Amino acid sequence: MSLDRFAPAVFVFLWSTGWVVAKYAALHSEPFTFLSIRYGLSASAFLALCLVMRAQWPKSRATWLRAIYSGFFLHGFYLAGLWWAIANGVPAGISGIIAALQPLLTAMAAPFLVGERLQKTQQLGLALGFVGIAVAISPKLFGPATADLAHAALPLAINLVAMGSVTYGTLYQKKHLQSGDLRTIATLQYVGALILTLPLSLIFERQHFDGTARAYGALIWSVFGLSMGGVGLLLYLIRRGQVSRAASLIYLMPPAVALEAFIAFGEPLTLPLMVGTAVVVTGVYLTNRRAAERQTPVEA
Repeated sequence: MSLDRFAPAVFVFLWSTGWVVAKYAALHSEPFTFLSIRYGLSASAFLALCLVMRAQWPKSRATWLRAIYSGFFLHGFYLAGLWWAIANGVPAGISGIIAALQPLLTAMAAPFLVGERLQKTQQLGLALGFVGIAVAISPKLFGPATADLAHAALPLAINLVAMGSVTYGTLYQKKHLQSGDLRTIATLQYVGALILTLPLSLIFERQHFDGTARAYGALIWSVFGLSMGGVGLLLYLIRRGQVSRAASLIYLMPPAVALEAFIAFGEPLTLPLMVGTAVVVTGVYLTNRRAAERQTPVEA
């Protein structure tokens, strides 16, 4: 019960630090190369955890393949596309708006793929979440970075496909991997992510990783803070509740990142950001609130 209560807040904090880590990592490594190292170490760390704790591995070959397949989309293509798009001209503010589309995509697709049915208040909450994100990052939309947007058609398309990828991966996880040990499933998912990013790094990059203290710091936090902590909680939330409710937590990421950037880098907290944050929190509350009568009960 305690984990159920605090897991969403801890998840938001851990997941939001990924944007800060990405800012540091981009200065010291190419994106596919960094992600390949991260996924390889994450799979190894989860494997060690599974061996020490004697976690149960899937008994069927089909479950093994499903776990690897889901990781290809849930981790591999999602972050590969997102990092590549930002590195190739998509402004962070625009990418933030695209990221905010993920809960909406999940909510719209869930009725068709996993049979979830959203209530009116949840639909309103999802809409408010998107409006709040737009208000919070609106100053960036009118900055100089948007002038080059017309020259970033391909990166924008890749960024959009990446959002579709994580949406599909989330729904696939909910539909096909509801049983089994989350630790072994996570291990196999990172194998799936590595299967994607390693060839990309070998084909398109020089495998540059400068080995500085900051580079290793970003890598260590990426593996243990994000891959093991954040993703472990995400998988737990997906299993415990509705897919769209877990995905709606993504709405809290840009406000959380803004606060972390203010503390770490001194970036200003603007009025639109504070207003947008209030709207986002309201939207997340409406999306996650328990209605008196539910058509799809949450697992106990």
